[in-house]
Formats: sequence, C-alpha cells, structure tokens
Amino acid sequence: MAKRFRLVRYFTLASLGVFAAVAAAMAYFERQQASFIHEVQKQELEFVRQVQDSFARQQEQVARADLLASHENGNVDLTRLFANTLWERDFGPFVAKVAAIPVDHCRAIRDVAGPDGKMGAPKEKKACFAEVGARIRTFPEFAALDAKVFDTMRRSSVFKIKVFDARGITAYSSEHAQMGEDKAGNAGWLGASSGTPRSELTHRDKFSAFEGVVENRDLISSYLPVYPPGSNHVAGVFEVYSDVTPLLARIKSTSNTIAATARANQQRMEQSAAATLAQVDALSRRGLLSVGALLLVLFAALFMIVRRADGIIVQQQQAREQDHQQMAQSEKMASLGQMVAGVAHQLNTPLAFSRSNISMVMDAVRNYVLPLKVAHAFAQAVRKAEGEVVTVNVQGWRPQLELVEDSAGEIETLSHMLGDTLQGIDQMHELVENLRDFTRLDRAKTTQFDLNKGLHTVAYIARSAIPTRVQVVEEFGELPLVECNPSQLNQVFLNLINNAAQAIPGEGKVTVRSRMDRNRVRIDVTDTGTGIPHDVQPHIFDTYYTTKPAGEGTGLGLPIVKTIVEEHGGEVKFKTTPGVGTTFSVYLPVSLPERAGERAERAPESEPQPA
Repeated sequence: MAKRFRLVRYFTLASLGVFAAVAAAMAYFERQQASFIHEVQKQELEFVRQVQDSFARQQEQVARADLLASHENGNVDLTRLFANTLWERDFGPFVAKVAAIPVDHCRAIRDVAGPDGKMGAPKEKKACFAEVGARIRTFPEFAALDAKVFDTMRRSSVFKIKVFDARGITAYSSEHAQMGEDKAGNAGWLGASSGTPRSELTHRDKFSAFEGVVENRDLISSYLPVYPPGSNHVAGVFEVYSDVTPLLARIKSTSNTIAATARANQQRMEQSAAATLAQVDALSRRGLLSVGALLLVLFAALFMIVRRADGIIVQQQQAREQDHQQMAQSEKMASLGQMVAGVAHQLNTPLAFSRSNISMVMDAVRNYVLPLKVAHAFAQAVRKAEGEVVTVNVQGWRPQLELVEDSAGEIETLSHMLGDTLQGIDQMHELVENLRDFTRLDRAKTTQFDLNKGLHTVAYIARSAIPTRVQVVEEFGELPLVECNPSQLNQVFLNLINNAAQAIPGEGKVTVRSRMDRNRVRIDVTDTGTGIPHDVQPHIFDTYYTTKPAGEGTGLGLPIVKTIVEEHGGEVKFKTTPGVGTTFSVYLPVSLPERAGERAERAPESEPQPA
C-alpha cells in the first residue's frame, strides 16, 4: 500500500507556512507604512525648511536689492550735485581737455590670451594708457580739482569717484594710478553712456579710499550718466563707490536671526513628528498582536476541523483499500488460474509424450532379457575355457536361442524415443526455469536488472496464458542494466501483453520491442487488435474503469501499470488507431530517482491485473 497522505501534518505545515507568510507580509507592510509616514514627515519637514530658507534668502536678497536701489538713488543725486556744482566750471573743461588726448594708438595694440585663456591687454598696451594717465596728471587744473573732490567727499560714505569721458577713458580717479585707463568695453560704462544707470554690489579685500587703504569692505559701485545743466546729452560718466559694510552686516544679522528661529521651529516640528511616529508604531504593534491572536484562534479551529476530517478520510481510505484488496485478490486468483491452466497445458503435452515413450521403452526392454542371459552364459564359458577354442553345449538352450532375433533397428527406434523424451524433459525444464525466474525475483528490493531477459521471461510465460492464435514476437535492442524492482516490472509487462492479446479478436500478433530513446529505456507493446475507441481513451488509466462485461474485469490492470511505472520515475504513453491496433510505450530511467526507488522498494507485490 502506498504511503498515505498525512492531512493533519501537511495542513499544519502549510497553514503555519501561510500564516507565517501573512504575518511577514503584514509586518512588511507595517514597516512600509511606518517608512512611508516617516518619509512623508521628512518631506514635509524638508519642505518647511526649504520654505524658511527660501524666505530668509528672499528677505536678504530683497534687503540687498533695496540697499542697492537706495544707494544708487543717492549716487544719482550725488552725480546731479556734482553736475550742478562742479561740472560746468571744473569737471567739464577738464574732461574736454582729456578728450583731446589721442588714444587710438594705444587701442591699436591687440589684446593677447592670458594663462587662463582669456583675452587681456598686454604690458605695452597698459603702459601706453598709463602714459595717458601720467599726462593727465600733469594738467595744471588737476591738483586743484583733486583737492576739491577730496575735501567734498572725505566725510561722506563715498569711498572713491571716477569720471570718464565720452570715449570711455578715465579722465579722473580718486585713485590716481587708474587715470588714463580705457573702460570703453565695461558693461557699466556702456549702460551709463547710453543713459541708463548701472550698479552692483562687490566685496573688496583691499580698497583705496579717500581715507587711504581700507580692508574687507562691502561696496556699491554705480555708473551714472552726467547731463550738463539744461542738456539731455550725456557728457560723461561718473563711477561712485559707496561703503555699505555696516548695512550689510545688519542685513546678515537679521537673516541669521530668521534662520535661527527657523531652525528652532524645525526642531520642534521634528520632535512632534517623532512623537507622532512613535504613537503610530505603538498602534501598529498592537494591531499586529491582535491579528496574530486572531490567526492563532483561526488556526486552532481549522486544526480541529482538519483533524476530524482526517479521521474520516482515514476510515474511508481503509474501507476503499479493503474493497480494493478484495477485488484485486479476485482478479489475482482469476489471473493465476488462467496462468496455471496454460502452464499445465504446456507441461501436460511433453509429460504425456514422455510417459508414453518410457512405457514403450520399458516393454521393449523385456525382449532383451533372454539375449542378455545367453550373452552372460557365453561370457562365463569364455572365462572358464583355457584355450582359444570354446565348446558350447547348446543342449537344452536351442529353443530359447532360436527365439533371439536381430534387434538393431528396434534399438535405434528406442534411442530416438528416449531422445524425444529428453527433449520433452528439456521443454519442461525451460518452462520451470522461466517460471522460477518470473517468481523468484526479490519482491521488495531494487537491483540492476537485464530488462531484455525479463521481457523474454514474461513473453514466454504470457504464451502459456494467451490463445495460440495470437503470436508473441520479441524484438529486443541493446539495453544497459536498469535499476528497478524486477518483479513489479514483470507485472507491468505481463499486464500489457495480456491486454494486447485480449484486444485481438482473431488471429494476430503482439510485438514486444526494447530500445534506448535518448537517455531513457523504451519498451513498446504493439498489438494488431481493434484499437481503443475515442470515448474510452481519456479513462483507460482510471481506477475501476473497464469496458469488459461484468465479472470479467476489475479496471485495475492499467492503473497498476501506470502507478508502478511512475514510482520508477518513468511514464506510460499510448498511441492507437481504431481498427489497426494500439501501442503502449513505457519509458524508464536507467537509474531510479532516490524517492522513486524508496517507493518501489516499499510497494507491495500483487499478481498481474488484466484491465
């Protein structure tokens, strides 16, 4: 009997596995939920931080822009003051005199690429414009103009003043070394010369101011167009540098205060988010514990139900096995009776022939008693005679000696009869040997088996059980030794041969073939019978299914064949053509799979079961 399906065991393992998977999935999704909430909180905090940082940056940028605009307006007013007070009398004539100095020869010197690849003025060009600046400083008006500018701006927030003519040449600078420089390509000068003031905020590590050299100052430089009184024509450009270091320091301090406040708010929000997340985790753990308890209750209830069902299944299985065994026993006895009848028929023929021959030989042997006595008497006379001549007294023996005839032909006949008797004995010996090979194989162990030898034995035994009108043909190919349970495979092939013979209504042939098919052994049992109808084919391996009349078949033959072959790790296929015949093909591995081998060793032996 095959191993019973352990319902309780498999339910326990399967349900525990499923519950573990459910618990793991719930824990995973719980972690995912917590991670999602944490990530959402993190994103919200990051968003708030970015908003606050952006607000602080915007506040600082707006403050800087306002500072730049206010100083630009102040510088515009300062430029207007210069234009009203100093331009017409001082700067105007001075700038006009500078504009008369030729600079085209300096500008003609081409710029060259520096080490960084950028184009710049070479030393010759810088020296040329420096000579222009030196020439400007030699003007008689310069000293008085310079003193007036320094006196006016010394106590203001203005650090430096430059004045450019209409060509972009620096006509005046409170930093004298910069006089004569060419600023025609400067964006600030270009904007101011077209009438648009330009300003920018810069930081200088060192800067030459009216008070001397100052360090680490934040400055606003403004390029401002100069309009003479009553004119809309730009006569020159002022560049004014204003110190905004204290104002920028206050703006930076305000920004730092705002940032500190934002960080404090951020920390409070993070603490609140952490507390919320801890509450969510606690609720999730309680939820998981509740679900786990419900799963245990559900498992206990299902376990009791399955255990009860398993008991019912076991009872039903035992009842089915008893019915199965009873039907199999009936089929086995019928099959054994058929086999014994065929074997008895095969034994009776040579046995009766041998008995008749031996009786005839025994009758013939009686005729040789008298010749043997005469020969014995003659032998004694020869032993007693001293010479070469023996005198025989036939008085009293003549009537008996006259009865002795030439029996050489009869002896030859008797020899032939004894030879025929020996041949009959050999036939009986062969039948007994095949029966012994068929029945003596180990029934509970697997071994390396010569499958062709087993097929020959099965075919020989089958011939005794099937009608003589059906011919059994053996076509065996070269096969390796196969690891199997020989007794079980003998049962498989005997069932297939018997079924094939029963499918032939008249004269026909059953062919048993063996060969290698790739890495498997293939055994074909082909008949010339009626074939299997289409409506029957799906059911031929169903237990208890039979097309035979009631009382002639149990429907166990082919199911047993399929079970044994599958337990050996193989498979059974069939191909049928109605009216032509059917071929059943058995595919077997050369080596048994481990678990299949264990099943084959455990499987009980039963006699062949015709379907």
